[in-house]
Amino acid sequence: MSGLLDGKQLIVTGVISEKSIAYSVARLAQEQGARIVLTAYGRRSLVERMARRLPEAAPVVDLDVTDEDQLASLADRVGGHLDGVDGVLHSIAHAPVSCLDGGFLSAPWQDVASAVHTSTYSLKALAVAATPLLRPKASLVALDFDAARTWPGYDWMGVAKAGLEACGRYLARELGPRGVRVNLVAAGPLRTLAARGIGADGEAFEKQWASDAPLGWDAGDAEPVARTCLALLSNWLPATTGEIIHADGGRHIVG
Repeated sequence: MSGLLDGKQLIVTGVISEKSIAYSVARLAQEQGARIVLTAYGRRSLVERMARRLPEAAPVVDLDVTDEDQLASLADRVGGHLDGVDGVLHSIAHAPVSCLDGGFLSAPWQDVASAVHTSTYSLKALAVAATPLLRPKASLVALDFDAARTWPGYDWMGVAKAGLEACGRYLARELGPRGVRVNLVAAGPLRTLAARGIGADGEAFEKQWASDAPLGWDAGDAEPVARTCLALLSNWLPATTGEIIHADGGRHIVG
């Protein structure tokens, strides 16, 4: 299938390296006919370098999802490049070191609050910031890691992801009357920069995941997850909202 996103205009957050899910989404989206704008937080030159590696160089705008001024001006700044938005990829998550790798009982509230603000509340904040540009039948997609169970080293980020899943459902209810869909994609473990922040034995975790998943799993390949995101950003799932779609090789069904 080609031209899946012909005529679509997207905001893609979270592009940091070529291994990031967001980069794969941006690349595939362009290959499928979309125009995109990338957002950058703190490392604009890095994001701009990634933007130049895409099939077509993409504009970059600054966005700190915890900064009310930047959120308030996002629509105007993106509007300088796009005359409307059909889809938004939320690929934003961060937790202080104290909140990960065995810090669940000792992490102070201010660090937990930071993790929840950045990783959970930001979905609502980004949706509201983009609303002035959202076209009818627009789609918001957020990246998730199955929060129905606990994972070694994930700690407060797991709690934040559980909140993200609930936030997605409430957003779907609130934005549905405007024709806007909101869904999450729960990926399996991938070798991204974000994954390096967890001190658990990543290689052993990946091997176990690949062994358990009925379809197997390649932690070095983000494209299957990106393709799932593209399907949700397209017009092919017009009646699907408030869902968590797993792109994890089927690991979540295994006891």
